[in-house]
Amino acid sequence: MFLELFPYLSALLIEEVERQPGRVVFRTRVRAATAVCSCGESSARVHGRYIRRLRDVAAGGLGVVIELRVRRFRCENARCPAVTFAEQIAGLTTPHSRYTPLLRGMLTQIELALAGRAGARVAAAVGISVGRDTLLRMVRAVPEPDIGEVEALGVDDFAFRKGRHYGT
Repeated sequence: MFLELFPYLSALLIEEVERQPGRVVFRTRVRAATAVCSCGESSARVHGRYIRRLRDVAAGGLGVVIELRVRRFRCENARCPAVTFAEQIAGLTTPHSRYTPLLRGMLTQIELALAGRAGARVAAAVGISVGRDTLLRMVRAVPEPDIGEVEALGVDDFAFRKGRHYGT
């Protein structure tokens, strides 16, 4: 039942679920014993560990935080420029991100509709605390849609000084 609500957590072992004021914290670790480097080489040599906190969509009006114990691995490939790498979980983590893809998608919809203060208020109403500056930064990061071919191009004339110099 739990994995039906959170299917993207299936690659994780949930060690503890704690309810804190205003949020639920899942303390987890990865089930797999190995990880794959960006060069494609698989490694089981653990170099270190750290805790990564990912925010997820709200559940029951409470914010959700996934505390993931991430391992750093040594790359076995001698030609790889990355000597060590952190494990990534498909569908849950992306490098340097603090939001799950599900939360990022929800925030993208809110930011494109409202942005700024209004977007932050709507997000708070559904249990997601986010600042207006974060929403505006996310709006700027959304790629521009393709325009396609230009069918007609108009050129306007204007005067630098009235009656003397003209430009187009």
